[in-house]
Amino acid sequence: MTNRVPEPVPPTAAAENTNVFVRMTGSGDPERHIVLGEGARPTAGRGNVVVRVEAAGVSYAEVQMLGHLHPFPPAFPFVPGYDLVGRVVETGPDVTDRRVGDRVAAMPRHGAWTRYLEAPARTLVAVPEELDAAAAVALITNGVTAWQMLHRLARVRPGDTVLVHGAAGGVGSLLTQLAVHHGLRVLGTASPGKHDAVRALGAEPLDYRTPGLADIVRERTPGGVRAVFDHIGGRGLDESWAMLATGGTLVSYDSSVAGYKPGQWFRPHVPALGRTAGRWVARRFGLTRGRRMSMYYVKPGDAFGTDLGTLFRLAAEGVLRPEIAARHPLDAAALAVRALLDGRTVGKHVLLP
Repeated sequence: MTNRVPEPVPPTAAAENTNVFVRMTGSGDPERHIVLGEGARPTAGRGNVVVRVEAAGVSYAEVQMLGHLHPFPPAFPFVPGYDLVGRVVETGPDVTDRRVGDRVAAMPRHGAWTRYLEAPARTLVAVPEELDAAAAVALITNGVTAWQMLHRLARVRPGDTVLVHGAAGGVGSLLTQLAVHHGLRVLGTASPGKHDAVRALGAEPLDYRTPGLADIVRERTPGGVRAVFDHIGGRGLDESWAMLATGGTLVSYDSSVAGYKPGQWFRPHVPALGRTAGRWVARRFGLTRGRRMSMYYVKPGDAFGTDLGTLFRLAAEGVLRPEIAARHPLDAAALAVRALLDGRTVGKHVLLP
């Protein structure tokens, strides 16, 4: 007697017309305020399509939103989810460049933690069929952030040395791979338990909690590093600035919200804003040795689509290997956010609706 694999059961009409989604209901513990909901499947309006989501990303933005500490916070309750990969299942009037069955990526900034999503057709980017959905979604917000900071903001050339804070994280691991591929020497900070992962990416690991980190970096690179990519913010930006070589660039692309009370949505970002403005003025007066500081925030648009297409190509060629921390069903979204809160993540958490 042989064991037969049962044939897959096709979804019923009722299931196809039902949407399942995750809602964030307020600030606090993810186990309490991240809950599952159900409703009708959306329909495609003019210029829009409906996407059946294959994978949706979990990011630090959701941690900030849970604390009502994101710089652009939606009102509670809402469906979180910055980015997704899926297939078009319905097109609305006036949609001419997308067809049912197309595999696409989108960055709605919130709303992606769902089975079905209505999205403007013009914002979608084609996804190669050969890419795993989780790997593809890891390249959307995180990958474009890494690519644009490295290639559009930092003035780096092969042979330069850069420092990546959080080199084992969702953005940091991709940024490290891209920098190594570009011929850069990479110093990467991470907790000691993640140092092997940082080495595997091609970087030299450093413990971000080491006192006098800037001095250690200068010992390894006496002239300073060409660029620092800082996702922490706060007073650490001064240490990052001190690591720069003449003419170097500090890119601040996020801010830790640890220690801030829920609702103080703007305060975590004030140190970066103030330092960026102050150093812009100082640079105008020739007081920074040519060093500059920029703040980065990923935005949709033509450059976003172009750069995401490049990242998909690099992944398909095997140049990029997105690190996937874990794959979760929708009803485990709170678990994924808790993992980010606890800092035990290497790579990207992904929801599979």
